[in-house]
Amino acid sequence: MTEHSPEARIEDLLRTLAPQVLGVLARTQGQFDACEDAVQEALLEAALQWPTVMPENPRAWLMAVANRRMVDFYRSESARRAREERAEAMNVEFSYSSVPETDDTLTLMFLCCHPALSAPSQLALTLRAVGGLTTAEIASAFMVPEATMGQRISRAKQGIQKAGATFSMPPASERKARLGVVLHVLYLIFNEGYAASSGPSLQRDDLTTEAIRVTRLLVAVAPKELEAVGLLALMLLTDSRRAARTLPDGTPVPLAEQDRTLWDRGQIEEGIAVLSSVLGRGAAGPYQLQAAIAAVHAEAATDGKTDWPQILALYTVLEAIAPSPVVTLNRAVAVAMVHGPNAGLELLAGLDTALGRTHRLDAVRGHLLEMSGSYAEARAAYLSAAKKTGSLPERKYLMGKVARMDEQ
Repeated sequence: MTEHSPEARIEDLLRTLAPQVLGVLARTQGQFDACEDAVQEALLEAALQWPTVMPENPRAWLMAVANRRMVDFYRSESARRAREERAEAMNVEFSYSSVPETDDTLTLMFLCCHPALSAPSQLALTLRAVGGLTTAEIASAFMVPEATMGQRISRAKQGIQKAGATFSMPPASERKARLGVVLHVLYLIFNEGYAASSGPSLQRDDLTTEAIRVTRLLVAVAPKELEAVGLLALMLLTDSRRAARTLPDGTPVPLAEQDRTLWDRGQIEEGIAVLSSVLGRGAAGPYQLQAAIAAVHAEAATDGKTDWPQILALYTVLEAIAPSPVVTLNRAVAVAMVHGPNAGLELLAGLDTALGRTHRLDAVRGHLLEMSGSYAEARAAYLSAAKKTGSLPERKYLMGKVARMDEQ
């Protein structure tokens, strides 16, 4: 399935419409678990029918099908008269004009981040309901088995139901408490689009575009939330490199080798302006720091002119306030660029337990070993990374690195 094929366009449309339809259904019916199941069934039916016959109003079509699934749910759940009457009341001809055009995405995100759920469950449920990610993609983002993630999502939906949560934007005090998870979800959705964990394409523009769109909505309703603004800047600066990240055949192009004339200067200028609007207004948080790192890359005319000492300083601060194996992995690259590959390799020694299941650690290790001239060891690391990745373009790139190591 090519990026611009009819099937791909339908998939992008379904991903955009899914949270909107779920939001309307959850707001009017109030049973999140059943609503989410109904929307999933409607999406499946659309995927089967739309390639042959595209409805005049896709959003209304999805609402009508999901609505019918909810009717079936109410009828089968109980034989009590009240439920039957409610089902009959719902069982009316669905009019296209009856579908409101309200974008409920933000409200849906805050609902999924209900405090009755644990933080991991909030993240998983929101990625599924709002981001449209599959269970396998979410499991990859969390680095856990797919079966484990499936159980977590199921429990989260039940938890929303038991908490009696209503579909409405929480008050400002509650919204503040849930904001961190909302930001994290948007960050993960963007990352899955920027570097797809599986499939034939390195990038999924539908996800990055939707993450940026919803983050803009969030900044519009919460302009004083500095980390939300920082996250928007990070997305804009990172997404500006999209056109340069792959060759025409889809093969990834490392940052150091990218044609920087293909970078979107408009996005870079906007991202830097957005970031500048919040820097200095308080202690910089993780998203602002990552945006600052992206800005340093964006401002370098060539790879050789990159201010790596500044990037290393920013990663050192980031690791101090938001330590994680991935941050350490990225800091190791900066250390290698400033102090040499062996210094970077030393930082990787303690990451096997946390990152050993993913291809990222082996790929970075291979890169640093190649920098140091240890080609046989680099080959082994690249080969190990190629075996672990679910991304076909990444695998192709890594196997190309293996072949080049054989030539050294």
